Amino acid sequence: MKVLATNIGKSTTILWNGKEEQTGIFKYPSNKPILLGNTNVHNDTISDRFHHGGAFKACYLFSADYYPYWKNKYPALDWDWGMFGENVTIDGMDESELYIGSVYRLGDAMVQITVPRQPCYKLGLRFKDQNIIQEFVDHGHPGTYVRIIKEGTVQKGDSYTLVDQVSTSLTIKEFYELLYKKEKNQEMLQMAIENEAIPIKTKDTLRQYIKT
Repeated sequence: MKVLATNIGKSTTILWNGKEEQTGIFKYPSNKPILLGNTNVHNDTISDRFHHGGAFKACYLFSADYYPYWKNKYPALDWDWGMFGENVTIDGMDESELYIGSVYRLGDAMVQITVPRQPCYKLGLRFKDQNIIQEFVDHGHPGTYVRIIKEGTVQKGDSYTLVDQVSTSLTIKEFYELLYKKEKNQEMLQMAIENEAIPIKTKDTLRQYIKT
């Protein structure tokens, strides 16, 4: 797998429900390497630290393979890499093959697969249509956040290669489907709660669905 683009964004003022807010969803390709730090990508903007950034969501990866699907649905947009707010756009990445907890080499960095991206209204603002929120969920290819095991730089053309696969874990696709199912598989819930690569606050949310 290859890196097709590295993307960063500046703080952008938006109007939502009559109030001004700041967002970093408007990311665009960088012509320089980006540095993956322990809690964020250096020189990138994270306006909502509750939902983005931090140890388990330091960097967001999205597959270039799904761009044609979305370009077909939203042809009028000014398309470029970074449209989904991803820091790194990767060719050939498949969420059904990404096991949570697995480690990859990404450029000079080492990263661990953590959790899928759950869309919010800010993606709708980027696409100028809030319908994309449910469409994004239904499509089932959310990309993935990663934890930075070893800080390092990433640039266009770098490789994204598997170092250590945890094949006994849930995949990002399985976990994403679990999050949105009304009737949640109890065995999968337990696997998620026991996985050290999933944030504690996410596990706490999942615990309410455990049947006793």
